[in-house]
Amino acid sequence: MSEFTEIGQGLGLGTPRVFATTHWSVVLAAGQGESEPSRRALEALCGAYWYPLYSYVRRKGFSPEEAQDLTQEFFAHLIAKDDFRLADRAKGKFRGFLLSRLDYFLAREWNRAHRLKRGGHFKFISLDEPPPEKRYQLEPVDLDTPERRFLRQWALTVLKQAMNALKAECESNGKGRLFQETKNLISGELDAAGYGQVAKNLEMAEGAVRVAVHRLRQRYGELLRLEVAHTVTSDEDVDEELRCLFQILTPSN
Repeated sequence: MSEFTEIGQGLGLGTPRVFATTHWSVVLAAGQGESEPSRRALEALCGAYWYPLYSYVRRKGFSPEEAQDLTQEFFAHLIAKDDFRLADRAKGKFRGFLLSRLDYFLAREWNRAHRLKRGGHFKFISLDEPPPEKRYQLEPVDLDTPERRFLRQWALTVLKQAMNALKAECESNGKGRLFQETKNLISGELDAAGYGQVAKNLEMAEGAVRVAVHRLRQRYGELLRLEVAHTVTSDEDVDEELRCLFQILTPSN
């Protein structure tokens, strides 16, 4: 996917950044997780990782119903048992922590009669999203391992969240139509030949569209860094995770 490579090259990997408090560090610092900021951060993180983990469980051979129930129960178990305090802050990778805990969870016996059914105290699945199994069936047939499938879904989820954040910013600034017309140029899904049509649609000069897309792409890169920062504990880890993300999405890998 050449568009991912193009975006990755524009992120300035290795460039120092001011590292703000993130979702992951808020969850870890909260101890028992009783505070409202911790609860919101935890719900946001679990919601973002729900589908990648569902895809992982499905790839392990569980049925759609079993995978959905197990994924939901896994997060409920983590929260109820306060297992987040077991995370290794030195490694700082939320995705690695989740996958190791999920493997441990799946290896244990569970009581089917008391399984939490798709609901619970926390909400992880957006009503605006398609059902997880419908989304899973739309994925291309491949020979990926469960781990590879999880990593790919993690990477795509991070990109989607960053793009959604950019969309929200544009709409709040009165630039919603500009975003809608240029989003495929920003992501690289539409090649340079598309600038002319977008300029015509927006009644703008093509040069002005190119400048706008350049600025939006830069902002997209910043928001992508922020999304990754939500799941690590240092600025150096952000660069490492971004490299990993684009390696995962590169066809040769």
